Amino acid sequence: MYSDKVMDHFSNPRNVGEIENADGVGEVGNAHCGDIMKVYLKVENDIITDVRFKTFGCGAAIATSSVATEMIKGKTIDEALKLTNKEVVESLEGLPPAKLHCSVLAEEAVKAAIEDYKKKLGA
Repeated sequence: MYSDKVMDHFSNPRNVGEIENADGVGEVGNAHCGDIMKVYLKVENDIITDVRFKTFGCGAAIATSSVATEMIKGKTIDEALKLTNKEVVESLEGLPPAKLHCSVLAEEAVKAAIEDYKKKLGA
């Protein structure tokens, strides 16, 4: 049902936790399934130097959060804004159709954190 990569990110999630005094924080949720994702960003010179997440949800939600943080760390804000849920799914070598919404949440959480960062900058 799940790829080895999904199982790896679920069993050994990367970048879990919070960043105190984060430059940007985004939280999204899906009322239908109950998943909630929160992404924290640390940004220096327009580069995401650190990213953490806290997710309350199923294994797919945790895996998509984990891989999304890996995908944007070290990227510029503009590069990270281009992250799509399709790229998240491809990086995880697929998700069951009923779990594709988790990849959308991961994309939305990253974008919400970036929007918060930009709002704090006054951009």
